[in-house]
Amino acid sequence: MPDVFVNYRTGDEETTAAMINRELARRFGRERIFFASDSIEPGQRYPAKLIEAVEECQALLAVIGPRWAEVRGSDGRPAFESERDWTRREIGTALCRGVLVIPVLVGRATRIDPAALPEDLRELADCQYQRFDHRNADADLKALGNALSRLLPELGHEDRDARAVREPAEEGGHARMRTRDVKQRIRGGIGNLNGDLGTFVNEPQGPVNTGRGHQYNAPHFEGDNTGVQYTAGDNSGTVHQRFERERRRADDER
Repeated sequence: MPDVFVNYRTGDEETTAAMINRELARRFGRERIFFASDSIEPGQRYPAKLIEAVEECQALLAVIGPRWAEVRGSDGRPAFESERDWTRREIGTALCRGVLVIPVLVGRATRIDPAALPEDLRELADCQYQRFDHRNADADLKALGNALSRLLPELGHEDRDARAVREPAEEGGHARMRTRDVKQRIRGGIGNLNGDLGTFVNEPQGPVNTGRGHQYNAPHFEGDNTGVQYTAGDNSGTVHQRFERERRRADDER
């Protein structure tokens, strides 16, 4: 069942409510947000679905614009005065059940005078609100999402924006750990590390050739074993070693 119920009044700010629904669905997942036109499938009984969703949600957003209290029903009276008004019924059910209710005041909308509200809605005037202004839509939508993520831990666990920030930081930490492990654990030998490190030769214990051509090493030998050691070969074949006694210079034989 959804965690957040988006409540709005047709004829007031239904477009803003749809925008809020899209952003919250993107951030937390569509199944977490209830928006009547999206969440009730064709053929389903909408009265039962509306009440069921309100009773099981954790938070209700009451989207209130400048015309919220002015919209009138078929009898010519303010719509919210009718007990059959769905906007009123949804908010009243949420308040009665102790659900978190957050008024979202849109544009020039102000707090509604509790004296003007029916008794079952008067508590709505006391609920702390969030602001939404179309000129500041991105920031206000982000602030609303942040508030829900903080207030509803289960919903916050599904926060894709928070995850997008968190995962690169964690990956960076793992990369630093892996680099440190390489420095600490590699003792001797030849290997290849992906990335910028390339081929490493660490603490070689003998001749090393990592490419084509001859490699000459001149280790120190005592006695008659003075000579030149060279290695011939490349990475695709075997490595051959042999010793050749140095030819004495002519002036040493005089």
